[in-house]
Amino acid sequence: MALDEDGDQREPWEKPETRDINAELLRDNEQHLGSKVKADKPIDLDWLKTEAARAAAISAELAANPRQFRANSYKRLLKGAIQPKENDSFRLLHVHKRAVPQEKMRRYTDDDEVDLLIVGAGAGGGVLAQRMARVGWRVVVLEGGPFWDPDADWVSDEAASHHIYWNGKRIIGGADPVAMGKNNSGHGVGGSMVHYAGYVPRFHPSDFMTQSLDGVGADWPISYWDVARHYEACEVELPAAGQDWPWGHVHRYTHSPHPVSGAAERLIVGADKFGMNLKIGPVGIANGTFGNRPHCIYRGFCLQGCKVNAKGSPLVTHIPDAINHGAEIRANSTVLRVLMDGARATGVEYVRDGQIRRQRAKKVAVAGYAIESPRLLLNSAQKDWDDGVGNRHDQVGRYVMVQGAPVVMGRFPEMLRTYKAPPPEISTEQFYETDDQRGFKRGFSIQTTGPLPIGFAHNILGEGHWGDALREYGRDYNHWASLGGLCELLPNADNRVTLADVTDHNGLPVARFDHSLHDNDKKNIAYAMRFIKGLLQQSGAQDIIAVERFAHLIGGNRMGFSPEDSVVSSDHKVWGTENLFVTDGSACPTQGSANPALTIMALSSRLGERFSRGQVPDGQPQRVKQRAELFGPVK
Repeated sequence: MALDEDGDQREPWEKPETRDINAELLRDNEQHLGSKVKADKPIDLDWLKTEAARAAAISAELAANPRQFRANSYKRLLKGAIQPKENDSFRLLHVHKRAVPQEKMRRYTDDDEVDLLIVGAGAGGGVLAQRMARVGWRVVVLEGGPFWDPDADWVSDEAASHHIYWNGKRIIGGADPVAMGKNNSGHGVGGSMVHYAGYVPRFHPSDFMTQSLDGVGADWPISYWDVARHYEACEVELPAAGQDWPWGHVHRYTHSPHPVSGAAERLIVGADKFGMNLKIGPVGIANGTFGNRPHCIYRGFCLQGCKVNAKGSPLVTHIPDAINHGAEIRANSTVLRVLMDGARATGVEYVRDGQIRRQRAKKVAVAGYAIESPRLLLNSAQKDWDDGVGNRHDQVGRYVMVQGAPVVMGRFPEMLRTYKAPPPEISTEQFYETDDQRGFKRGFSIQTTGPLPIGFAHNILGEGHWGDALREYGRDYNHWASLGGLCELLPNADNRVTLADVTDHNGLPVARFDHSLHDNDKKNIAYAMRFIKGLLQQSGAQDIIAVERFAHLIGGNRMGFSPEDSVVSSDHKVWGTENLFVTDGSACPTQGSANPALTIMALSSRLGERFSRGQVPDGQPQRVKQRAELFGPVK
């Protein structure tokens, strides 16, 4: 028989919070609003037996001794993990969406000239807002979608979660059009990281110099080492959990790896026979309690928002911290255009509650991602900017990229229950770099995908199965394992966003995205599919289904060396402007074979650091030398 901290006896398996509650703790408890325990009312003994009463009592105990609570939180965090550094990242541990004091959020008027106005509250905008609010800047973030409440707005249900995805109107074209929607666009505070799978790998050093190394793609005007420490900071803040990472820049992760499903266990054995090295993670999902965020419960609803909030995203990490430091997050506010006075951005025009408004700002940062950010700049045509802001050399909207993301599924005799883990639970970047023997430039990565039943059915439909065949496959859902490739597709000027003839509900032209594959892209995708099929066969799969698809938009306002080949400088400043920036995935010159979320966060963290150090002065950006002259010859 164990003793709890009050000296009461309880069985080892009994939770301490199930013991009787001291009702007096609850009398003036403000944390349980609307409870039946009030100073002027008798205590309802039946209510005291409920979970709500227990939660309120625990909250009251924690409020009475916060120092002890903080100490206990740190101890739980560090169990089985690398101790985070004592820096600003560590302070994020006690921030959580459910604790955001939205009613106490600082409010600015449209006439206030704020220090920084950010368009979009996703991976790029959320991190930049937090960084600048922490150093005392007056920050306003305008987000077109709602401010999500995980408790009220999300459900662990595939069919009932479509409202959290992008459902806006867009036009697609080209020889190989890319379907728009949940796989590549976000909507609401937190952006697409609200419903991403949680996978947070870094780009490789080679991704920043593909032209110099392989003669394809484009070099970045910065190197991997300019963002390396920002990768590390963001990994601590999410936090990232995974095994030591042997590819690219070798590094470790803050949290130890998560347990894997039966599907992953089977694939790890097969990969070993195939001569492959598979690793667990990295995922931005807490392995153990993290501050006041809970442990992952392994039920597979990462793409539906993660109702338990174990998965890290700006909504539950950086946005709450930004609010706590004075930033305003203005949801349901759609920006129509950037307002310019010559080379200076003076603010934006936006619509909220059916009214067109204008917010003034000293600096404006666009963070609407690879479709909406180019669209906004193009829709901002005005005096001195006839073809759109930053578009004097017809670069806005060009070089938009996706990744080839074929999915290959294999059926096994035993039940695997692939959903019982984060979708990208194991992966390899063994084939990330160029290998001339493969017959194409650059490479691909492989990761598990873990589709839930409806997503699984869509994959079956993608190979043409219907009726009885579809039902038969569906009955065997728990016997299937799924692997996906992420193939680096090269930037091409003709893969671009333009303005369509169709308008949205605000009367503005919607985006049109034209996309076509080229020979190197097709060879990469075909090779990856053949390889993954072989891996599943080696692992013992009895039946195999393969479907081609795309994932992860990037580019459109790419970073470069001059206005003739790009939209923004190495400091994310739009060419020809003095104080307009783009800080999202649209600024990336190449895509890599890694999911882009962490890179977008790291780039915004770097820009925030440069802002706070005064390293981005007002004035138009200057042309710089090409990569070889900046960083020296490739070794």
